[in-house]
Amino acid sequence: MFNIALVEPEIPQNTGNIVRTCAATGCRLHLVRPLGFEVSDKYLKRAGLDYWHYVDITFYDSVDELLEKNAGSNFYFFSTKAAKTHSDVKYGAGDFLVFGKETQGLPETLLAKHYKNAVRIPMIGEIRSLNLSNSAAIAVYEAWRQNGFADGNFKGRLRTVQPEE
Repeated sequence: MFNIALVEPEIPQNTGNIVRTCAATGCRLHLVRPLGFEVSDKYLKRAGLDYWHYVDITFYDSVDELLEKNAGSNFYFFSTKAAKTHSDVKYGAGDFLVFGKETQGLPETLLAKHYKNAVRIPMIGEIRSLNLSNSAAIAVYEAWRQNGFADGNFKGRLRTVQPEE
């Protein structure tokens, strides 16, 4: 599947929500320190509910370490400063979707170095940005859609009422 990388996330609830998205989509989660919370934070655990055991999480001490340890992979850097949209990219299994901290996004030096792989999620007007966990979900589901929702569960079921034919 895909990899979601969060660079210096600050809000535990966002990371917890992203854990849940990773569990639902089969994505791996990569967290780049420093984190704005303790991994044992009750808000982080509450937001991730009981999905933690479904998610493979790797920690890094810097963006450089993330890039070096995953050399040869495709990285897409999500930023409001990017020129092309997230849906202009053709994603492949194993690609990294990289997001910055909630208050500042990704460092401009990182974006400048990898600008051809910088993408944005379109918004209207003067809105500064979307919520981090919403952005990660939008990105993952677009990438997964492009890949035919591989291994996805397409069968819903009612629990208490039988559907009419």
